[in-house]
Amino acid sequence: MKEFPLIRAALALSLLLAAPLFAAVLFAADARAAVRIKDIADVEGVRENQLVGYGLVVGLNGTGDKLDNAVFTRQSLVGMLERLGVNTRDLEAKLQTKNVAAVMVTATLPPFARSGSRIDVAVSALGDATNLTGGTLLVTPLMGADGEVYSVAQGAVATGAIAARGAATSVTRGVPTSARIANGATVEKEVAFKLGQQPSLRLGLRNPDLTTARRIAEVINHALAGPIARATDPRTVLLDVGGRDVVDVLARIEDLGVVPDTPAVVVIEESSGTIVMGADVRISTVAIAQGNLTIRVTETPEVSQPNAFAGGQTQVVPRTSVQVDTQSDRKLGILTGSATLRDLVASLNALGVGPRDLISILQLIKAAGALQADLVVR
Repeated sequence: MKEFPLIRAALALSLLLAAPLFAAVLFAADARAAVRIKDIADVEGVRENQLVGYGLVVGLNGTGDKLDNAVFTRQSLVGMLERLGVNTRDLEAKLQTKNVAAVMVTATLPPFARSGSRIDVAVSALGDATNLTGGTLLVTPLMGADGEVYSVAQGAVATGAIAARGAATSVTRGVPTSARIANGATVEKEVAFKLGQQPSLRLGLRNPDLTTARRIAEVINHALAGPIARATDPRTVLLDVGGRDVVDVLARIEDLGVVPDTPAVVVIEESSGTIVMGADVRISTVAIAQGNLTIRVTETPEVSQPNAFAGGQTQVVPRTSVQVDTQSDRKLGILTGSATLRDLVASLNALGVGPRDLISILQLIKAAGALQADLVVR
């Protein structure tokens, strides 16, 4: 009888030691399902800005614009030479160089880019130039949507394409009329946005969902031990920073894990036959039968060659084979109430349904009111 207290004590000790292990397993499972806040939400105001400019690429090997066709290239070339002290107005009609191409230059100004930092630029031919390989972009101001110059680009372009042409054939790999310049632009003007002086911040969800927004607010309030976050709509979570350090608050919450909620959606792209279904798609009780009538006609003509002394003529004798497949082996499948995505896929695979037929079946299930999800056809 004295052994039972010892057994109970040993059992309690083992459970006490195992409890952290079970907690760690559950935490690991939650961590695997959770997504960081920085991966599903953006801080409003912290954004990129698009820049665009017009410039000239020179040094091409006879693959530039034809000045008789590209009038803007001719005018740009004359204007550039005048700025450099070369007067070509009287000889404008005689300019026939094929080594210059007019291009559009685009870039993305990242948030908090400082004056003097470098950014990548993309260069695209505007006229009838056939290849930008080996060219050099001249100084090109890049402007924002407000018309202000934020960056200046210049440098050797790299297309990464291969183009070879012979007398009878040609080979082209890639797009030789589109190029990039790594670190090809220098930032000249900064976008005024002082993150550290903001009294409040708003997190914008990339996929708006009210449940996800509420979960983000709950996780932030729990981590910072205070009611500073609240969901104002399916896309926005408002952060009342107060007297806290804004950068410190963002650094602490961006790695917090949240399990995002996703709506039940079925997306169909008819052009490629691609179907994507969410995990929460449900099917009410429905019976599915699928089958097509297939008729295959095969022509195998034969040549009739008579004997040399028979005096006949060689003729082509038609041979036609007709096969009819009614697909009578297809069965009627029944999906019980609240069938999951796994049940739907298993049932349709059992019927031998391909992606193209599956599109029609999903549309008919939706029309019957049995598909408990949004059906998006692109």
